[in-house]
Amino acid sequence: MMGMTDFGVSDLLAIQKLVHLYPLCLDGGRLDDLGQLFARARVHFEGRAEPVEQDPAEITRMFADFVRLYDGIPRTRHLICNLIIEPESAVTATATSTVLVVQAAPGFQLQPIITGDYQDRFEKQDGAWVFVERWITNDLFGDLSAHGKYAIGV
Repeated sequence: MMGMTDFGVSDLLAIQKLVHLYPLCLDGGRLDDLGQLFARARVHFEGRAEPVEQDPAEITRMFADFVRLYDGIPRTRHLICNLIIEPESAVTATATSTVLVVQAAPGFQLQPIITGDYQDRFEKQDGAWVFVERWITNDLFGDLSAHGKYAIGV
């Protein structure tokens, strides 16, 4: 069993920050930064046969190809909730979280548009926590017409 000194509050906060940087980058239209979050990760997208393997440019491209931007931003808020971080060792951890996405765009009133779950794995590499795997799934769908350039999940 791990001792308390093996995995501390600073580790929990660093992982929490990573989880919350994802919506900060996405909602801010910072798609290159979003891709960089997953530079060392395997990312699984529901409905896509193969994961993206440590390819930040591909992650950026996928989001740029799908997400509608209005003056450079998607006019969304990805609200991360129910975050549960589970330390596995001093240098590995997993997390689960739920996402609720709301959007308001020109001609589109503020409303929830989609919910889903993230399943993450993290490693501490060179003294910093990084994503090493993310599973993105969606389960409840609203009106995505102002969000995506093509239909998903419905």
